[in-house]
Amino acid sequence: MDISERQAIRQLIDNEVVPAIGCTEPIAVALCTAKATEMLGARPETIHVGLSANMLKNAMGVGIPGTGMVGLPIAITLGALIGKSEYQLEVLKDCTPEAVERGKAYIAEKRISIEHVDTKEKLYIDIVCKAGNDVARAVIAGSHTNFILLEKNGEKLLEKTLENNAVAEEEGGLKLTLRKVYDYATTSPLDELRFILESANLNGNVSKESMKGHYGHESGRLIAQSERSSKVLGNSIYTHILAETSAACDARMAGAMFPVMSNSGSGNQGISATMPVVVFARDNGNTEEEYIRALAMSHLTVIYIKQSLGRLSALCGCVVAATGSSCGITMLMGGGYEQICSAVKNMVGNISGMLCDGAKPSCALKVTSGVSSAVLAALLAMEGKCVTAMEGIVDDDVDQTIRNLTRIGRDGMNETDRVVLDIMTHKK
Repeated sequence: MDISERQAIRQLIDNEVVPAIGCTEPIAVALCTAKATEMLGARPETIHVGLSANMLKNAMGVGIPGTGMVGLPIAITLGALIGKSEYQLEVLKDCTPEAVERGKAYIAEKRISIEHVDTKEKLYIDIVCKAGNDVARAVIAGSHTNFILLEKNGEKLLEKTLENNAVAEEEGGLKLTLRKVYDYATTSPLDELRFILESANLNGNVSKESMKGHYGHESGRLIAQSERSSKVLGNSIYTHILAETSAACDARMAGAMFPVMSNSGSGNQGISATMPVVVFARDNGNTEEEYIRALAMSHLTVIYIKQSLGRLSALCGCVVAATGSSCGITMLMGGGYEQICSAVKNMVGNISGMLCDGAKPSCALKVTSGVSSAVLAALLAMEGKCVTAMEGIVDDDVDQTIRNLTRIGRDGMNETDRVVLDIMTHKK
């Protein structure tokens, strides 16, 4: 791999592995609201929000950091009242208890309207803020921080289409293969990969803090500290991986005010790509170099799979992220490219049907299932066991196997998405 290709891949990782506070869907809505408010130049008297189905689904039931509240209204309100668009996915990091109280009063005044926008874009946010005779509009599409339209009083300050983006959703910019991912992770100079350790620092800190508190369903604490869990699951690298990964997700989905390192627009994907590798390397006694290269392998595999899947889909993101961490764990077990290919096929042959029914505290349970499968897939791969092309959607070619998975998530499960949202929005 030449220097220019390494640099392009590094830039891709820098774009996709970024800090975020809170679930990225409502936070992206807050970011869009903050931008529209900044253009408006005044506190909005009304805010109209149009969202794609996937955005609605992923923003309805998740905790908003620093608020003790769930869902879109408080995220939208705080985006308008205290959000700073320059903070990107940390747009609400200046949130205070006083701001939350102001936000509650703003919501009570019924100034916010939210509707579903029928669009082919799975990630679409359209914010219109009004104050007096002034109107400002901001639109995000394709990725969580990608503004495609900025407009004030009919004057377009920015307008672009997704097809004109440097990294288009369907193309993913730089085209990767699993072989390229492996070569980058295993042959790049170590100092060029050290930046990936920041994901371990951020996500590891969230996991530790979660163990001290009471977040979500407390799945991480239960696995790590429950006497019943100890009797059933024991005390091993495996249980440490499950506990520490799910704990970080518990805190994030409950709205803890801690930044996590996201991957491809998802904090849970960032956590699931990071923590299993971190814990396995620590408990297994791997060298620092092995650890860093495995983390790079994990994160870049997730980015690669998301290139063809898209930002949002009916396929649970933990399927993708756990596949990345399975590759990293396989490396830490001493596996090479052949074993990593087997681990990917084992993952696709196992949990490829897990659906996404929105961001919420129980995502930690799905993360635990995904990570459990990641360990099993790696163990099987190291024993020479691999799901074959005679079985289901797995192909002899690992890249085709990945495309088969993403085709189902991107295209085949569209009706699933519609039904899930219909169920979620018609509960009594």
